[in-house]
Amino acid sequence: MKAAIFREPHQPLTIEQVDISNPGSREVLIRTAAVGICHSDLHYIDGYYATPVPTILGHESAGVVEKVGSEVSYVKPGDHVITCLSVFCGHCEFCVTGRLFSCVNPETARAADAPPRLSQGGKTIHQFYDLSSFAEQMLIHEHALVKIRPDMPLDRAALVGCAVTTGVGAVVNTAGIEIGSSVAVIGCGGVGLCAINGAAIAGAGEIIAIDVLDSKLAIARQFGATETINASTDDPVELVREMTRGGVEYSFEALGRKETSEQAFNMLRQSGVATIVGMVPEGQMMEIEAAQLINDKRLQGSNMGSNRFRVDMPRYVDFYLRGQLKLDELISKRIPLEKINEGFEDMKRGEVARSVIVFE
Repeated sequence: MKAAIFREPHQPLTIEQVDISNPGSREVLIRTAAVGICHSDLHYIDGYYATPVPTILGHESAGVVEKVGSEVSYVKPGDHVITCLSVFCGHCEFCVTGRLFSCVNPETARAADAPPRLSQGGKTIHQFYDLSSFAEQMLIHEHALVKIRPDMPLDRAALVGCAVTTGVGAVVNTAGIEIGSSVAVIGCGGVGLCAINGAAIAGAGEIIAIDVLDSKLAIARQFGATETINASTDDPVELVREMTRGGVEYSFEALGRKETSEQAFNMLRQSGVATIVGMVPEGQMMEIEAAQLINDKRLQGSNMGSNRFRVDMPRYVDFYLRGQLKLDELISKRIPLEKINEGFEDMKRGEVARSVIVFE
C-alpha cells in the first residue's frame, strides 16, 4: 500500500510503499477513505513530541472495513467506520470505571514477538497511536473503531475521529458546561472551532472566540461564537474580564501553548474551570498564581474529550446529519496523499481550519 512515512523531525514526509499484514484474531483491516491533517501530527514532525521512527503518522480517519479477524463480530466487510486513538481493552481499571480514554493496556497492540502490522523490506514500520492513518489501509484492533451509519459522508466522518471528539468532548464531557454559562475558547483551528460548536449545542449563553487571525474569528462566528477577540491587538485576559464583568465560567485552550494555557486560567471568574485541550510541548512548565486556587479556580487537562467514542461518535454523526454540527464549514481543502506536506505548511501558516486527505 501507499503511505506517508515520518523518518525524522523537521523533514518532509515521504510517500512510499509499505507492506501491511493480514488481520489477527481481533484485528480489522480498513480501506482508508479520508484522514484529517491534525495539529497533533505536526507536533511530532516539528520535534515537540517524540515517537519511534520510522512511523506512519495520522489518526483522524474514516474508511470501509475490508477484512476482519476470526474473533471479530462487531463489524463486517463493507461497514463504514471511524477510527479513534482511544483504543481500549475493556477490562483494566480505567475501562471498568468508565475512563476508556485513559486505557494504556498494551494488549491492544501486537505482542513484541509477533510479526509487525506494518513493515517495509522486512523491517518494522511503527504504528502511530495504534492507527497510522496516512496510508491507503489501516490494520487496527477492533476496539479502535466505531461503526457508523452508511449515509454519513466519510470525508466529514474522519473529522469526528479527532477534532470533533476532542473539541466537543472537552466541552460536554470533560468540563460539563451548564446551559447559559459563559465560555471562552482560545484558538480557532479545527479543535477550537469544534469546541465553539459544542458550546453552542450545549446551550452556552456567551461564547468568546480568541485568535490572532480575523479570518478565523469570522469562521468562529459561523460555529456559534457570540463575541470575538483578536489577541494580536488586544489583551485577551483583560478584555474577557471586561466583557464578562469578572471572567468566564469555562475556558478552553486549543492551541497547545504555555502562554495561552496560562491565559485560559487567568481569564476565569471565581469557581471557573480552565480546560487545556491543546498539546503543550513536552518539558514545558506552566505558571499560575497559586493564591487564585483559593477562589475555587481549577486547571485541568482533557484526553481526547474524555470520550466514550462508541457512544459519542454516532451521536456526533446524527448531530451533523441534523444540521447542528458544522463539518462542511470545517473542511478548508481536500487534497491527495501526495500533497500532505503542503497540507502541513498550510496549517503552519494558519490558512486552514482543516485539510482532509481523500483516497479514491
